[in-house]
Amino acid sequence: MHLFHSCRALARAHPYRADGLLAVVFYVVTLVALPAHQTLRDWSDLNPLLVLAVAGVPVFAPLAWRRRYPVAVLGIVVAGTIGYMVIGPVRGPILLGSAVAVYTVCSTVERRLALAVGWCSALALGITSWDRSPDAWNKSVNAVAFAWVALAVAVGEAVRSRRAFVAAIEERARRAEHTREEEARRRVAEERMRIARELHDIVGHHIALINVQAGVASHVLDSQPELARAALAHVREAGRSALSELNATVSVLRQGDETDTPIEPAPGLEQLPSLLESFDRAGLRVSRLDEGEPRRVPAAVDLTAYRIVQESLTNVRKHAGTSAATLRLAYRRDALSIEVEDDGPGASEPAGRAGYGLIGMRERAASVGGSFRAGPGPDGGFRVRVELPLAMAAQFSRTSLVNGSV
Repeated sequence: MHLFHSCRALARAHPYRADGLLAVVFYVVTLVALPAHQTLRDWSDLNPLLVLAVAGVPVFAPLAWRRRYPVAVLGIVVAGTIGYMVIGPVRGPILLGSAVAVYTVCSTVERRLALAVGWCSALALGITSWDRSPDAWNKSVNAVAFAWVALAVAVGEAVRSRRAFVAAIEERARRAEHTREEEARRRVAEERMRIARELHDIVGHHIALINVQAGVASHVLDSQPELARAALAHVREAGRSALSELNATVSVLRQGDETDTPIEPAPGLEQLPSLLESFDRAGLRVSRLDEGEPRRVPAAVDLTAYRIVQESLTNVRKHAGTSAATLRLAYRRDALSIEVEDDGPGASEPAGRAGYGLIGMRERAASVGGSFRAGPGPDGGFRVRVELPLAMAAQFSRTSLVNGSV
């Protein structure tokens, strides 16, 4: 078997040499197989071996180019074989050339053309053999030529069909592999964006608080040391919270199995009082107004709502130039509405920057099928409005709890 595969690989690497060798082998076999007392019809004075040697050239020599010109080679080979049948034996190894040529056409050329040419060749050789046969017309031996060529047609068609099937399987495999690679790249991109949003929200919020409290401590360090100590305590608490959330993020990222339970629960609307208190310590008073009956929402919406409120208030504290903001939460039957508004003269995103905070909030809202709007308020200031549907997010709550908790 190893020798067979080696010869096959060598033949594919050098097709013309392999076909030339095949033609020589068939030519020699045809000459050797000629019976010793063979005679020619109507040409008894000629040497049968010499006639076969001459007639075999157009029958077997073209086989060296059978892969490049399959139809033309078949025409030459069939014509040479029929010419020999007219004066010599109608059966024997001379039919090998036509069988190989027919097989090549049927296994390589387009199917309709291959079948038409193949069966025409089979009929031409079969009829010629039957007509020139010395046996009675109804003898089964007269069907030998037709059977040989018909078998070559069938084998060539089977090989062509198998090659087409294998090619289709390989193409589907390539497409499936390409689809898997595209899906993997898409998942990686989505994961990178999600982690970037989380880190932006975590670090941005706590760094903003640390910056404010550090500024207060620096300003009153000499005149009001007690107030400076309190500000530094808030800095330490904000730093500790930032480290805690970052550790939770890293811990979840290090989990080898996506089904593992996160080490710490994902933040949600239940943690809003602590979040608003941290802003209050930083000098931003937030008025919270709830509409409807507060209730538990899907985990994906819970985390998204918390992060949007956190980022919106962080932007107010950093860019709005005001010390007051309003947070409205509206619990409806099928949606949760969030509105964060301030009355400051500034903007919630500094001019000339990319605005990753707004981009991240818009992506978070879209991830659960919600809508996001941000812009100047009707009475000045800046307003962020978000609608988060509850029914659509409920089916993704488990997945979002695991994936969105970092």
